[in-house]
Amino acid sequence: MDIRPRQLLLEMWESAVEYSYPSGEWKFGGRAESNSTSDAEQLLCLMYPSYQMTGMEIVKPDETAKDVRDALKRIGDARQIPQIMVQTLGEYFGRYTNERKAPVFAGGSYFQSAGPDETPTPEQQALEIVDSFSMSITLSLAVLGFVREFRSTVRRDALLAEMLELERAASRRLTASMVGLLRCFTVRTFTPYSEEGRALCDLVNTEQKATEKVLDELRDALVPARTSLRELKLGVELAADVVEDDGVLFECGWSWGIIREAPPVELESNVDVYQAPGVALAKPSLYFTVVALDGIADLFSERTRRLGLINPDQESLVGALQLRSNLARIYWSTIARLGRGRWPVEEVPWRGADPAEEGPETDYDTLLAASITIEALASERARDVDIARIGEVLAELAVRGRVTRRARQREPAIGLHVPGVRLVLTGAEDLGPPLVWPVADFSTALLKRVARAASITRDSALRDRLVALADEIWKRHVRLRQLADPPGAGLWDDTSLLNVPPTDKGPSWYFTERVMEALVTVAALTDRRPYSPTLAELALDMLAEADHLHMTELLRESPTAALPARTQLHGIGANLRRARELRERQPATSISIVQAALRDLDALAVARQA
Repeated sequence: MDIRPRQLLLEMWESAVEYSYPSGEWKFGGRAESNSTSDAEQLLCLMYPSYQMTGMEIVKPDETAKDVRDALKRIGDARQIPQIMVQTLGEYFGRYTNERKAPVFAGGSYFQSAGPDETPTPEQQALEIVDSFSMSITLSLAVLGFVREFRSTVRRDALLAEMLELERAASRRLTASMVGLLRCFTVRTFTPYSEEGRALCDLVNTEQKATEKVLDELRDALVPARTSLRELKLGVELAADVVEDDGVLFECGWSWGIIREAPPVELESNVDVYQAPGVALAKPSLYFTVVALDGIADLFSERTRRLGLINPDQESLVGALQLRSNLARIYWSTIARLGRGRWPVEEVPWRGADPAEEGPETDYDTLLAASITIEALASERARDVDIARIGEVLAELAVRGRVTRRARQREPAIGLHVPGVRLVLTGAEDLGPPLVWPVADFSTALLKRVARAASITRDSALRDRLVALADEIWKRHVRLRQLADPPGAGLWDDTSLLNVPPTDKGPSWYFTERVMEALVTVAALTDRRPYSPTLAELALDMLAEADHLHMTELLRESPTAALPARTQLHGIGANLRRARELRERQPATSISIVQAALRDLDALAVARQA
């Protein structure tokens, strides 16, 4: 692999600190005006790799790696770095609370009006959005883990008190963000012959079957998801007919914000969480569903469990979110893989709610559907042949999106990247002009999903193809969008690669944070070794021969034989035992050890004959 995630992340840290900490004080904001999501993205560029990756921790000054200290030296030495981050994180949590000291999750400057001559109203900018809820879950968990591990090295009472308040603020924001996500989840029902029903049938009908046949397959395939609907509680009102009547079709997932007339979430404890009224249409969005799933996944990471970051008051919220994430993953992965022939997700581009819609947006929807499918395949421990099918889809999207191919001027695919897909936030027009949410992370999302697919396959050839695709996405697109000039040199986003010179100066924390996420996912490739059953079988055959020759030499050994010969045979035996231990995990390494043992055994045989 040509991508060097640790080195690249350290370079990102150095650039981020140079921009954000120019004169002894943290500076929030970048290309976009500060808001709850953008500032969280800015902090996560430092906190998330430190939380997720071994060797990049900043919580134990005596154990901080030299290259980490060098990357963050503008902040201070190894002891000052975590102390400054405590102050900065505390400032963030204080900045995004209201007069009641309750966390807020407003989209702020990220909201855009659909029309060129209109601007969002203050009421619209204050609307809470799924991206902020999800990003806050990730940041809060990273901060809680940071405080838990840093506390053991602190002795000053003032700093300990500051950390205690930071821990409380992070826990409050974590609780509030989980409550918010629960109130953004919705289940939408419709009849088979409604406009929505026909669109769903058209989406999954890749073999031109009769409508009744497609409906029968849909009903059967959706039985597990429909059964899971019975368990839904907390923040969602569900019509009885969707559970009892399999003739009613449905879709589930997250809308863009809090659902209009969403019931409040009743908490088991006395924790006070402000639950704002909702305006979002109760219609699932594939994009916001994927965003929510990414944040929820961090609640179940190994480090979250090991550090015990979820308190008893939050357990019921975590369980409710897990139920919804499982339901959404089952539903959308079922839709994406329905049928025995070509999967709907392989039918690029993905058809949206309107079957006539054929544009760049549908390519992004295909990537979103593939993202959920990859996670479903990971949880099912699916066959490599199924992972290969998704790999082909990702490779096609890289070409169609002009990520691994040169983009011509005014090519429609450029719209995927600049200005990006503009998602209409239905319901927000009640408070002002029609509102949209720009999504411009196609290339980084593609890199992240390719790396994730490579991490779950055990087929060496498939893994190699996916790793090569990840390298190509990085070299031909993502790396070339790195800013070369100040302000923000070394960060992202320079769009001149796409023949669209950036109109605003400064770094885009939106894009930079997603580059960071992709690099962390690439780094996770080392967590799972490639496996070749062919090499494992070859290693077993070679071990059988080596064991036989070794046993023969032992039987020929005389008690009066020279000590070096006996010592060499015992060493060969130890090497063969090591090769057998490694055969399943590292078959190629096992073969190399056996080869050395066979050469030594042959040398003994030749010496004896001479």
